[in-house]
Amino acid sequence: MRAWKNLLLVAASFSVTAMLVSCSGSGPQVEAAQATPPATQLAASLKPVADAASKISGTLVVENQVDVAALRDGVVTTLAADVDTPVRTGQILATLDDRQIAADRDAAAAKVAEYESDLKNWEAEVKVLDVDRQRAEKMWDAQLITKEQVDHIRYNLEADKFQTQSAHHKLDAARETLESLQLEWEKTRIRAPFDGVVARRYIRIGQRLTAGDRTFWVTAISPLLVRFTVPAQASTHLHRGDLVDVSAGDANAAVHRAKIVSLSPVVDPASSTVEAEAQIDGSPGELRPGLPVNIALRER
Repeated sequence: MRAWKNLLLVAASFSVTAMLVSCSGSGPQVEAAQATPPATQLAASLKPVADAASKISGTLVVENQVDVAALRDGVVTTLAADVDTPVRTGQILATLDDRQIAADRDAAAAKVAEYESDLKNWEAEVKVLDVDRQRAEKMWDAQLITKEQVDHIRYNLEADKFQTQSAHHKLDAARETLESLQLEWEKTRIRAPFDGVVARRYIRIGQRLTAGDRTFWVTAISPLLVRFTVPAQASTHLHRGDLVDVSAGDANAAVHRAKIVSLSPVVDPASSTVEAEAQIDGSPGELRPGLPVNIALRER
């Protein structure tokens, strides 16, 4: 029995020794395997952050794009522009019925002319009475007339000066009325707010408009901008003046160069992205406002 126990102790010590030798031989290999990542993980860790967002989508826009609203009530009498019509700043797009406002404006212009004549008449009267006053004062000095006569001429002169001031005020008020009516008449002319093209027409001849109604959608055609968002990490590699490549959705579409002109200083917390805007260089070609495009960021 004692011999059997000794045999078991020898076998146990031998197995423990074998395990220790095995562990001592495999330890460095295990540590090396844990320290060395797979080749795919290593390549991904060395990949630039910009590659994660090298191709993104955006939309072409222009700075000036607006629905032109009617400035006063009226009935459309003429249309001078339609969809796809190039327009210049101040160009008339349509007109409203202006007969009543034109008549009021002409009446106000006649009133201005009347007050201008009255003012000139009172100014002439003041000059005449001023001459009479000077002559009367000389005659008074020579004791040829009484003091009451001199005072009478002086009072008449003062009265005419007040009349002249009143004529000035009436003329100023008439001119302001005329200017107001002229502005109201101008509102019957619907004009282009900037250079561009008519993208949509909302009105037709004979339609009655209310102030604020949409009439035309006018859009500029240049400069052409593209707005897009990039991941927050990729945005750290972008700066104003950097170049990006812009192309339409077609694989065979031409590639246009654009320069980043604005980069938001804040990150959208909902999407963890940053807004950017780039301006297309040169001729836009087939690109138009509103067109979705692909943007490829260039590595620095």
